[in-house]
Amino acid sequence: MGRYDKYDPKAGGFRAPLAADFAVGNIKTVFGVGLDANGRVVMGAGNSGIVGVLVLTQAKSAGDIVDVMTNGEITDAALVAGTAYYAATADGVLGTTAPAAGDNAVRVGHTVEADRLVIRVQEVQG
Repeated sequence: MGRYDKYDPKAGGFRAPLAADFAVGNIKTVFGVGLDANGRVVMGAGNSGIVGVLVLTQAKSAGDIVDVMTNGEITDAALVAGTAYYAATADGVLGTTAPAAGDNAVRVGHTVEADRLVIRVQEVQG
């Protein structure tokens, strides 16, 4: 479970359309997201690599505009306090294991409490 808490839409992220429907089963779950070749938001790296995180509180349809967070805080996340979190490039699922050499998983943030995830999406230098 999760929801945006501290978020400045002018400096803490960007808006873009969804590439596919966002399923009810994914509501209130934090995912690392990227952009496809048309600039639409996809779970996982897409064509751009992980560029932010997405947590929605209701189902959305393909083409709906969503806020992608790059800098802010998410609360009610039910994670482990004092832990760094990484987004998998394949599906955007968050995990605590640092990527192996050559893996493109991206550090998206860390927890300061068990339910507060501080988002600072790492810029990947290519």
